[in-house]
Amino acid sequence: MALLELRGIGMEYGAIRALAEVDYTVAPGEIVGLIGDNGAGKSTLVKIIAGNFPPTHGTMHFDGCQVRFRGPEDARNAGIEVVYQDLALADNLSGAANVFLGHELRRRVAGLSIMDHATMARRAAQLFADLKSETRPEALVGTLSGGQRQAVAIARTRLAEAKLVLLDEPTASISVRQVTEVLDLMRRMRDHGQSVIFISHAMPHIFAVADRITVLRRGQKVADKPVGATSPEEVTALITGAVERA
Repeated sequence: MALLELRGIGMEYGAIRALAEVDYTVAPGEIVGLIGDNGAGKSTLVKIIAGNFPPTHGTMHFDGCQVRFRGPEDARNAGIEVVYQDLALADNLSGAANVFLGHELRRRVAGLSIMDHATMARRAAQLFADLKSETRPEALVGTLSGGQRQAVAIARTRLAEAKLVLLDEPTASISVRQVTEVLDLMRRMRDHGQSVIFISHAMPHIFAVADRITVLRRGQKVADKPVGATSPEEVTALITGAVERA
């Protein structure tokens, strides 16, 4: 059974059609690469899944139930998290503090409620270890590399016990070594049973880690194939329109 299933999803803004009758699925523990040129409809599809707005028409099922999210909080409560390209991290706080941001643990001392920094640091260290990241919980996020910053953002999704994580251009603007680290993080997520939608323009990165690739062009799904059944050349042709469908 699919974890996420979209059927006939369409999105229209007046006379502008951003998505047209898109069917889309993600299986449990699967990495799906989502690729397309600017204006292909990737952002619109992601925003619908993340609960930013409902589609004009079509249905969405998540974890076996039909859903219609009224906002991002509904999607998060269902088990969907988004890691946007800017990561939304606080550079002046530690890795542990960022993992628990908005969900801080507290304990009582002499009748007073105080932050339980030690427990949060231990739990963050465990999450980083599970991801096989060298990120230190006490390090300020502003001093971390791009790959380590991604580890902090991904650890936050694991703390929330997200079933599906949408990663928006996670390998953009980082070094080759850090790209390898981020791709490894995605593999760890899959190993732990999390499903991932990997949105990227970097085709080599998608082919390196995805199980399946979905291609959008002008609001339509033009391909949805296992990585082993396609090639960068075919995907490029689909993105540009040299090949209509595959």
